[in-house]
Formats: sequence, structure tokens, C-alpha cells
Amino acid sequence: MILVFAESQNGGFKKAAFESLTYGVKMAAAQGVDCVALALGTAEGAADLGKYGVSKVYSVANEALNQFDSQVFAKVIAAAAEKLGANTVVLSNSSIGKGLTGRLAIRMNAASVSGASSVASGNQVQKSVYSGKATATYALQSEKQVISVMGNSIKPEATADAVSVESLNVDVPAAKTKVLNVSRQTGVTPLPEAEFVVSAGRGMKGPENWGIIEDLAGTLGATTACSRPVADSDWRPHHEHVGQTGIAIRPNLYFAIGISGAIQHLAGVNNSKVIVVINKDPEAPFFKAADYGIVGDLFDVVPKLNAALQNS
Repeated sequence: MILVFAESQNGGFKKAAFESLTYGVKMAAAQGVDCVALALGTAEGAADLGKYGVSKVYSVANEALNQFDSQVFAKVIAAAAEKLGANTVVLSNSSIGKGLTGRLAIRMNAASVSGASSVASGNQVQKSVYSGKATATYALQSEKQVISVMGNSIKPEATADAVSVESLNVDVPAAKTKVLNVSRQTGVTPLPEAEFVVSAGRGMKGPENWGIIEDLAGTLGATTACSRPVADSDWRPHHEHVGQTGIAIRPNLYFAIGISGAIQHLAGVNNSKVIVVINKDPEAPFFKAADYGIVGDLFDVVPKLNAALQNS
């Protein structure tokens, strides 16, 4: 059996959960085994997880699980896997998943791969390595496995109907830490989940010029991002910093505007499916990684591009 931990936030399920469910269901189909989902804490719409193909949804609806604690979650998920007889646990490679994968592997005495980019075939799992420049295949030499799924690597597929939710009785240990306050960015799709990203760099010349970037992002329904020098200069908030030292992303479309393309930045974004570069310097390194490039003054190009998109 394959158990998928369906990550939730503020009582609702995230896109990352649906990606993990689709991954787990496809993996189960290839192996000829059952796939079930696990929801922790107070989460609405758990029955709808069945739409992604799992045969059953289990819930540990303990209010103590409404706030994430990696030690507590790892113990509960491992206990659920043991009780249900699941040899494989699948979860997302989000910040929560990164805090759980290693702990779960140790607790379950399992082999693990973090950031899987394709559905496992047999005992083999693929993931991107060397900042997306190569793909490695890992053979998991263990009966038990823990696999976290890289965001935007698999498209969620809702192909079934809602299923019943069954309460699962497992011990929930007391947390060793107490969460006093949680502050989250609201109103936009978080960068790790965004399918469209509009990013800009020092070519913007100052924070006062960011309006054209926000306008383009609004037209595309995209999330805004920036390079490290921009965040370090406090032109933009640090949670928008993408790159090797910031947030690694893999959207379907990535606009790099006024960004030269230093290797540290490329390492965090070169898994994007399509990269569009706008820069007035024809020798900018980013053009070597671009699928499409426009050589020109961004202050001239971006407004015209936005107008053309609005009229299309």
C-alpha cells in the first residue's frame, strides 16, 4: 500500500497535496497496489481528495495537529503507515515535506528520495541534480520507501469521485515546542506553487519602477519574484528572492527582466519549463538559458508586451 500525506494549510488543502496524490496514485497503479490519503488536523473537504484517485481517505482530526511540528507529524504519519500496512509514504517537497522526509525515513527504517521529478518505476526514482543540469536515477534498496515530490513536476489529475473519510486512531504526542504566532503571505500564489512567475533584477534601477512588473504579473496571473541583489537592497521583500540562495522554483513560465543571469540565480530557476529573458545587454548570460529572448530596454519592452497581452 502507498500512503500519501495530503498537506493542508489553514483548514484547506494545497496544490502540493494534489500533486502528491496524483504521484502516489500513478505509482500505485504501476505497482498494482492500493493508494490511500492521510489528512492531519482540522481540514475541510478531505473527502474530495478521493477525486485524485485514492481509494480511501484517513483523517487524524486532532486540533494539536493544526500547527506543524516536524517531530509530532513524523511520529503520527509513521504510526499511520504502520497501522495501515503501507510500505511507501509519498509527500510534497515543500518546506513541511523537507522537514518530514528525513525524520520519516529514519523512523520507518526506509530508503528515501527528496524532490522526485517523475513517477517511480519499480524501485527506481528520478530527480534533478546539479541545479537541474542533469537527472539522476536512484534505486531504493529497501522494502519501505519515503518519497517527496518536487513542486510543479507532475500535473494534478482529478479523475475520480469523492470518497468516504475514515477516522484513524493513532497516538498524537505532545509537542516539545509551542507556536505563538504564524505569519503567512496571503493574496498571491506562493512562489514554490506558482505556474507563472515574473521576476526582475537590478535593471529596474529602483523600487519605484516596480509598477510595470506588477502590471505584467497581474495580466498573466503570475507571482512576482526578484534576484538576490534586489532583495538585499530592500527593493523587494526577501520572500520574493529566487535562486540558489533563495527559493528554488520550477514554474511553467518564468520571465527574467533586467536580470543578468548569474549562476547562483540560474541554479534556482533553470528547471522552469519556459524561460523568457528581457535585457538590453545582448551578452547577458541569461540568454544562453532562455527559450525566448528580447534584447531591448525593459522600460520600453515590458509596457508594450503587457499591452499586447491585454489586447490578445
